[in-house]
Amino acid sequence: MDAATVFGFVTGMTMIIMAMIYGGDALPLMQLPSLLITLGGTFAAVLIHFPLKKVFASFGIARNCFVTTLPEPSEVIARFRNLAAQVRREGSLSLESQAGSDTDSFMRVGLEMIVNGESKEMLKAALERELAAIEQRHAAGRRLFEMMGSAAPAWGMIGTLIGLMQMMRSLDDPRQIGSGLAMALSTTLYGAVFANLFCIPLAGKLEARHAEEFVVRQVMTEGFLALLEENTPNVLEERLRAWVPPNERTNSAETHTRAA
Repeated sequence: MDAATVFGFVTGMTMIIMAMIYGGDALPLMQLPSLLITLGGTFAAVLIHFPLKKVFASFGIARNCFVTTLPEPSEVIARFRNLAAQVRREGSLSLESQAGSDTDSFMRVGLEMIVNGESKEMLKAALERELAAIEQRHAAGRRLFEMMGSAAPAWGMIGTLIGLMQMMRSLDDPRQIGSGLAMALSTTLYGAVFANLFCIPLAGKLEARHAEEFVVRQVMTEGFLALLEENTPNVLEERLRAWVPPNERTNSAETHTRAA
């Protein structure tokens, strides 16, 4: 689980709720009609803007920000070093069991092509297609949450206008002015909070996660090409270490030296 995403969301909600409580009576800020207008209008706009299938897919991609973590490039390099050693000992056909059981579709495609003895050109083209598909899915997810981030404040303003119109109809009854004004302002509040605490940060998180995954997939692609060329484990590691930050390369090399 990505602790930073969960911690950031919980911290933001906690600070807002505490400010509402310690700022006085928080009850006027709890307006169910305002919440229905803001969230309902935002999701309605999303359903109009995107096909239903893409909406579900984008929420599935966003879920990965909370429940999955990406391997570090150094971890990927260590795995490919082990794969290179296995290929030298037992041949490329020994990777067949891993190709069938690996849960990562990118790794599975690469391993299957190594086992089948595909050419370097075909391997690179297949992995580039996988990477392009991943990039397309991530871009669709970002667009959805960016759209929600722009729609939520707009629907908050719509709710504010509705509340003000209702308040104007009750000017002859001062007791109704307070409740109408509370509903009018709370919709703007809900729209701003939903956009700036959830939608926009999540779109940014998806972009950051895509950049991280792109690096990991590039390391894997280079690793598969090195396996196909039957590089030794040491040569393979040196070939992939360019993707590891300089301050981590020495540690990786020292680890293998001690292990040897």
